[in-house]
This record gives sequence, C-alpha cells and structure tokens, in this order.
Amino acid sequence: MKKIKIFCDIAELKLIKKFNKKKIVKGFTTNPSLMKSAGAKDYKNYSKKILKICPNKPVSLEVFADDYHNMKNQALEINTWGKNVYVKIPVINSKGVFMGRIIKELNSMNIKLNITAIYNSKQTKRILKLINKESKVIISIFAGRAGDTGKDPVPEFKKSISLAKSFKNVEILWASVREPYNYTQAKQLGCHIITTPPGIIEKIEKFGKSFDKLTQETVRTFYKDAKSANFKI
Repeated sequence: MKKIKIFCDIAELKLIKKFNKKKIVKGFTTNPSLMKSAGAKDYKNYSKKILKICPNKPVSLEVFADDYHNMKNQALEINTWGKNVYVKIPVINSKGVFMGRIIKELNSMNIKLNITAIYNSKQTKRILKLINKESKVIISIFAGRAGDTGKDPVPEFKKSISLAKSFKNVEILWASVREPYNYTQAKQLGCHIITTPPGIIEKIEKFGKSFDKLTQETVRTFYKDAKSANFKI
C-alpha cells in the first residue's frame, strides 16, 4: 500500500498555526469559500499571512476570476507569493468553459498547479493531454461532494490514478472528505494526497481502537447520558 500525504483543508490562521506543528500534516489547501468563512477581507494580505505561518509545506491558493485573462493574471501573481505555493485552478469556470488553455500555459511556465473541482476521469484525461511530465500538478477529485449526490467516486479515482501512472509529476488528491474512513479508502486506492478538515485529522490520529474498545466506549456514553438525565422506567 502506497504512502499518502495528509493536507489540512483550512483557512483560519490560528488553526493553521496549530496544524502546521503536526508531523502528520504535510501541506495545506484553501479555497475562496474557506477564506471568506475565515474572515479574510484582503485576499493577498491574508494569503501572505498563511504563507508566513507555513513557509515550507505546500500551500494551495485558488484564483477566483472567471475569465481567461483575469484568471491568468491572478495565477501569475499568486505564484510570486512563495516557492511552496500551488496555484489552484478550477477545471472549468462558472459558465462551464474548460480552462485547458490556461492550465497548459501555466504548466509550460513550470508553475505548480492544483487543478480543482474535478469529478470524473474524463476531466483528468483532458488535463493530462495538455500538461508536460516535469512541472508539478495536483489533480483534486471531489469525492465527498460526488457521494452527496448518490454517486460512487471510487471508480473515477481508480481510472484517474491509472491514467496518471506515467506522469511522475502528477499527484491525485482525494478532496471533500466526509469521514475519517475516507483516509483508509484513499490510501487503499493509491491516492497520493488526501485533504481533510482539522476535525477529521484529529480523528485519524486516533486510529487503531479495537471494535471491543469502541463497543465499551459507546455503551458507557449511553449509560452516562441516561444517568445524567435521571431517566426512569
């Protein structure tokens, strides 16, 4: 079974400080929604605060423009903020237009990319046709969001991992985690990276409890709650 890297999916500065100290955390990913939730007002200044906290581990920072020209300008700017930066580019824009042109251009400039919002192997295949075999690329497949709609993401991961085998510069990332067991799934599939929220990482750190131990802990919880509620029959 291949090793898998855990990235923390977060934008809160206090949490980044905390999780940057953990050896299990090998990098960080963000997106505009996480940045907004964290209270960021100035995208550039806030991003630089993140990079100041975490100067040595990979950090994915996303563009938020919706057209080729502005998206490229943002990507080139973000790339200057740190050597550990991966510029996050959505596979399509909000109108459904494939961002292949900008992906190819940035890749040819040796800019590290994290291609995001991917859901199937067809999208992976389109990306692989455009990139070289030297510049680093992360392909982020959104497992949890696919599962939320009743679709099984696992076959798409298997196909994408197989397609990317000859690309030593490409890493497949399991995104939108819903439960700690997703870590085991991603590891078994051969994903290179999984990006998870802080709470899931803390649960992964506690892996290894036996079923007997879990049973006892569960029953104890029920017992204590019933007692504290003073239930009687």
